[in-house]
Amino acid sequence: MYTIYHIPGKKIGVTRNINRRVTEQQGYAPDEYEVLLTSDDINYISDMEIELQKSYGYKVDRQKYNNLIKSNKMNINATEQTSTFPCPMNKLKGRLMDSINATWKTDFGSFTITPKTIPWIIKNARVSMFNPERTYVYNKAFAKEFVENKTDNTTESSEVGIYDLIRIWADEKGIYNEGDYKTQYIKLMEEAGELAQALLKNDETEVIDAIGDMVVVLTNLAALRGHKIESCVKSAYDVIKSRQGRMVNGTFVKTTL
Repeated sequence: MYTIYHIPGKKIGVTRNINRRVTEQQGYAPDEYEVLLTSDDINYISDMEIELQKSYGYKVDRQKYNNLIKSNKMNINATEQTSTFPCPMNKLKGRLMDSINATWKTDFGSFTITPKTIPWIIKNARVSMFNPERTYVYNKAFAKEFVENKTDNTTESSEVGIYDLIRIWADEKGIYNEGDYKTQYIKLMEEAGELAQALLKNDETEVIDAIGDMVVVLTNLAALRGHKIESCVKSAYDVIKSRQGRMVNGTFVKTTL
């Protein structure tokens, strides 16, 4: 099923997974966008996207969605000096997010699309003077940032995780540049209060939402303190994994020596 979504004041687009595309990748909450149309006919959806973009006064995509899907593989062209991406600047972020873990070879070494390299690529990309539908970065600059300095251009595992997506979103929203860990803690307490209300109401949808919000806040709080939440969780698990104890009134109580 294909969905045409509208982010008021921003854009109209098409996706097959609205939560992943709009919420996880672009950082918009469900109340910040609307669904305009759904259909399993890709040609109909592709035509309607263009018509709706025109009627709402947005910039019209040069390439229809169905044609874009046919050429969705990120065929990166590497020359001696540059790596060129087969998409215009306004589509670059989405294409990169869809191509995480893609690797290509250059004279400066192997490059990989990861949550760490995507922000750098977006910041340093330039529009090709020969074809506005293509963008490129300089290989030497990429290598200097991620290869020569041994900055990891992969994730801690080979697969991108939800925490990486949260950090990309937070960085784009300015939380890490302008945010404060104290305000994040206050936000955490607010979310904990919402979780308490949801539990009392036995509202499972709100319980899931509140738990998710708390994890997002904890991820950002950890980052603002210079840590990764994955490391914090692992550190806690390493402490408790061998802990002995028993359940008392519904709570696990550790054995003290």
